[in-house]
Amino acid sequence: MGAQPSLPSAQLVTIECDIVRGLHAFTIVGLPDKSVEEARDRISAAIKNSTLRMSAEELESPKRSNKKIVLSLAPAELKKEGSAFDIPLALAYLLASDQISFDASGKIFAGELALDGTVRAIRGALSIALAARDAGSEELFVPEENADEASLVSGIRVIPLRSLSDLLDHLEENDFTIDPHIPRVARAEEETGVSLDDIRGQESAKRALEIAAAGRHNIALYGPPGTGKTMLARAATALLPDLSEDEVIEVTAIHSYAGTSQSAVRRPPFRSPHHTSSYASLIGGGSIPRPGEVTLAHRGLLFLDEFPEFHRDVVNALREPLEDAKVSVARARGSATFPANFMLIAALNPCPCGKYGTRECRCMPHAVDRYRRKISGPVADRIDMWVQVGDMPPETLAIKRARGQARSHGTKDARERVEAARTLQRERFKERKGVSTNADMGPKEIETLAELSEDAESTLVSAARQMKLSARGYHRTIKLARTIADLAGSETIETPHMLEALQFRQREV
Repeated sequence: MGAQPSLPSAQLVTIECDIVRGLHAFTIVGLPDKSVEEARDRISAAIKNSTLRMSAEELESPKRSNKKIVLSLAPAELKKEGSAFDIPLALAYLLASDQISFDASGKIFAGELALDGTVRAIRGALSIALAARDAGSEELFVPEENADEASLVSGIRVIPLRSLSDLLDHLEENDFTIDPHIPRVARAEEETGVSLDDIRGQESAKRALEIAAAGRHNIALYGPPGTGKTMLARAATALLPDLSEDEVIEVTAIHSYAGTSQSAVRRPPFRSPHHTSSYASLIGGGSIPRPGEVTLAHRGLLFLDEFPEFHRDVVNALREPLEDAKVSVARARGSATFPANFMLIAALNPCPCGKYGTRECRCMPHAVDRYRRKISGPVADRIDMWVQVGDMPPETLAIKRARGQARSHGTKDARERVEAARTLQRERFKERKGVSTNADMGPKEIETLAELSEDAESTLVSAARQMKLSARGYHRTIKLARTIADLAGSETIETPHMLEALQFRQREV
């Protein structure tokens, strides 16, 4: 049996082989794509070259036989794509031609064959492992490079493959037996890149990033060029806690399917697409739907630098994932719904030149207005925090002066506070399916789990009327205030928490 990788789960595929005497023919049926059709040449060469290193009698390659060979991939109506079918196709032929003999029940095979018979890595190994376990299979044979990834799934024995000849010896219980894969004890990856300790000044922006990371709130950083917006966004990754066991499997399955990683993803992913990225690359798409950057940032951060420079259609397409934490892609050849529960960090300038409000700005009023209107009202309303990152005086950047100053927002202390707030949220939402952070709360959770004091609620009502907050903005302010209260260790949302949350709802660009 083989497996067809897909997102979020894989579809198991059964391979059948029929061989009859007659003029030579070798076909693969069952809606194969080009890469599956080309498997005929790969498995023929792999079988021929593998026999040179085997102690058994030489095997007959499909290309050398004077027979009609038909390999069928069922279910026939499912489109088959990728090179993961090479090994099961080769085994199906060898079994049907009585060249090998083994019991295939309870076994799942996946892997690409090189022409010399060695086994190469594939995409979607974790999804295949999940499908194999759910189907009740006992053993999963995957390329050695994918063994760590597949071993994240408990309840199934993972057998790493190096070559076809080793696999055949193992299946026929000859002298060589492949040992089951033992997962390595993996540690969380060390933080690399920028941290809050590397950033001088901007204490209010650092505080805002801490709040955003604690509740997984969307945040926009706006200000002149060169004030540290990009550095702040990259430093935010160090504030996020490690992924939970379930999240590791979920995120690794996505990146395995997309081919961006062949190992376990234990830290929240950070994606930073360029502002010239297309709609399909950011949201997902293609003739056969593929995940985009919003899905690759699932459970992590999506950083959009120069936010207004993205195409307007791309910016507006963020409305669905920002609201529903998923994105639906429909095409003529299929449709798919991909997870997209990410934290958005957007960086933008106040005008095209970035010097708005100073004598240096030469932007015409209509150019400034067109620049700002690229971010539509519905998208701006889904951003919880608007934080100004202003110019810093040269004294703040002085190296000798900075050495003697204590920083109020260091990465280590901020991460500990974020972890403590996340622990409170996990305990609060342990009975709520699909809700893990304050940003995930719906109206019911807000009503029952985000308790406001009377003064805080009256403050919010008064400010909502004055600021003309929408119903969405009203609820998002409560969620933001709940996170601020969690960082303060307060069971209820008090007036100072609400005032700080309202401060971040004010948009000046």
